[in-house]
Amino acid sequence: MSHAIAADGTRIWYDTLGEGEPLLLVHGQSLDHTMWNGVAEELSRNHRVVRMDLRGTGDSDAPVDAPYTMDLLARDALAVLDDLGLERAHVYGFSMGGKVAQTLAVTAPGRIGALVLGSTAPGGEHEVERPVEASMALRRANTEEGRGLIAHLFYTPAWADTHPDTVATIVPHNPLRAQRRHYEASLHHDGWDLLPDITAPTLVLHGEDDELTPVANAKLLADRIPGARLSILPGVRHGYPHEAEPRATREVLDFLREHPLTR
Repeated sequence: MSHAIAADGTRIWYDTLGEGEPLLLVHGQSLDHTMWNGVAEELSRNHRVVRMDLRGTGDSDAPVDAPYTMDLLARDALAVLDDLGLERAHVYGFSMGGKVAQTLAVTAPGRIGALVLGSTAPGGEHEVERPVEASMALRRANTEEGRGLIAHLFYTPAWADTHPDTVATIVPHNPLRAQRRHYEASLHHDGWDLLPDITAPTLVLHGEDDELTPVANAKLLADRIPGARLSILPGVRHGYPHEAEPRATREVLDFLREHPLTR
């Protein structure tokens, strides 16, 4: 475990698992690296997996005096790659982390190998909005009732109720002001005009029954990013990386194998 230092002095926590071509994992809004528990270990069988905590989460610093943007968060990710001495890495972004990954792929294309976008959206007026009930659940995520609602939006109820340890990793634990900064960063992001400029080989993964980020967003991304591959996972919701195991991780590994950094 270590910390990279961002341009403004913010300390960004990260660690690494395994050996092989590097793969940077970028977690979702107001989550942290623990959302990758179980998934990261499987990915590390073939890759040097880099987990990070975005600013405002986990063991990273949480400055809240200025707004967060996807560009700022992407530069934090680059600081991690720099600290590790990595010129290039594959990037797997989940939910809001997928918006960070999109931004990375456009602003630093030479640093990115293959791109995996999970449960994410383009932002802006083109993004297909979640149902009102799902938005209300997010606003109440810090209450006992809200945590239960979030669990059943991430996973099918039967799966969530039998995997409490996993559910514990997908509810916010960061300070409320930092949660607000993350929410605003995602809300104000509009990557629509950037998507055609993504040159990295891209896999778009999404749960068919996702209400937090409706599945129509995956189709928008895949149509907008040149040559992107779309995979819709049946019977699962926002948290497909866990509930759709081992298929989801296998698809990621197969895709990365098709697009090695050295080619």
